[in-house]
Amino acid sequence: MAENEETLLLKSSQVEYDENCPGCKVDRRKAQNPNIPWLHFSFIWIITLSSSLPISSIFPFLYYMVRDFHIAKREEDISFYAGFEGSAFMVGRFLTALLWGMVADRYGRKTVMILSMIAIVIFNTLFGLSTSYWMALTMRFLLGAFCGVLGPMRAYATEVSRQEHQALGIATLSSAWGIGLVIGPALGGYLAQPADKFPNIFSQESVFGRTINCRFPYFLVCLVISIFALIVLIICFWLPETLHSHDVEDAALIDSDDLEKSHSAEGRTSNTWLSLLRNWPLMSVIIIYCVFQLHDMAYIEIFSLWAVSPKAFGGLSLATEDVGQALAVAGVGLLLCQLLLYPVFERAFGPIIVSRTGAALSIALLSCYPFIAKLSGTSLSLVIDLVSALKNAFSISVTAGLFLLQNRAVRQRQRGAANGLALCMMSLCKAVGPAAAGSLLSWGQSRQNASFLPGSHMVFFILNVVELIGFLMTFKPFLAEPNRD
Repeated sequence: MAENEETLLLKSSQVEYDENCPGCKVDRRKAQNPNIPWLHFSFIWIITLSSSLPISSIFPFLYYMVRDFHIAKREEDISFYAGFEGSAFMVGRFLTALLWGMVADRYGRKTVMILSMIAIVIFNTLFGLSTSYWMALTMRFLLGAFCGVLGPMRAYATEVSRQEHQALGIATLSSAWGIGLVIGPALGGYLAQPADKFPNIFSQESVFGRTINCRFPYFLVCLVISIFALIVLIICFWLPETLHSHDVEDAALIDSDDLEKSHSAEGRTSNTWLSLLRNWPLMSVIIIYCVFQLHDMAYIEIFSLWAVSPKAFGGLSLATEDVGQALAVAGVGLLLCQLLLYPVFERAFGPIIVSRTGAALSIALLSCYPFIAKLSGTSLSLVIDLVSALKNAFSISVTAGLFLLQNRAVRQRQRGAANGLALCMMSLCKAVGPAAAGSLLSWGQSRQNASFLPGSHMVFFILNVVELIGFLMTFKPFLAEPNRD
């Protein structure tokens, strides 16, 4: 380690930094300061958390929101319509993710982050004020289309830290994302329908009630998240930019030999997104990442709908606050796992082994889910809390390793576009996930008396098949590990 630090310091003394270039200022700080950049990691954590909350907050009350819109003719069809509303965000992000990545490469990561926070404040608030199914669907689509922060944040996590701290930076981003996917449902579970749950605080005649003129029982959830996003928007103006304002490579990550090989391989097309498609180490990681994200998004949709579904349909008959509590408890374990355990395991075994292990453990865990419906009372609550914590920890361990491989497969001036491409492809899978999951759960609930894998057994079996496919793809010859470690 000491030898590596001396080498980096020697390189930094030979590099000329532009005082007017924000990227050079960050590179100089990295070269001169070997400590972990906790301040920058805190920016990563809070911005990523803010962008993940609107995605997951709707799942505990989505079933009831669609029911209140009276668009489903039968109770079994509610999950079907809820799946499309859950997919709308990802459809919007699929259409614009690559564009936001290219904007981040051209105008800076900070610009995209600011615009994304503005979009969250506007469209998430309007979603809470939706008066029809189609208005809610449109707001979710626009929120996904204009929230392009995730791709640039992945690039930022590696650019703001030295190579030995990149695993921690990615773990910070992944933990914030994972915790957002936990806190979001918790907020949705506790704050949805406040006039019903807290009549002493919120009356039915208030804006959060169910009267004819004031019918926004799900607005409080969105309002709280939008206020938080507004605070984060202000914080973004103090965010240091990592993009160089001139043509320069990241000296902390690429030595002269790597740079020469990279130029000879890509030539003049290195700045175009088409060159990313020819980068198989990058594309193989992105494809694997998409498979796992398809599984994770389908799991979140199925778990939330399955947990609140009646026991007659194989569900758990939990209230929204019970689902929110189960997902909230998982957040503490997820934070500790990502910040304390993941960097240690990544250094010891590498990102690929950690990702494979997380996938294998997820398959074993999901096989137990259908039997949870036989529990009740305190035992049901404890088991739901435990399996939710373990499933989220396994999922984030998988994606954190893939994030590292993805960012190490490209140079800095391509990271925004590379992450945008990954986000675009992933969003397509995540758009398919909720819609397919809602239809799958609706179908599964209609075959409770089937002789082969009845009800939820079939649902979780299919989830495991998708996870198994992703696990097998992490082996050669499909996965091509990037040359840079």
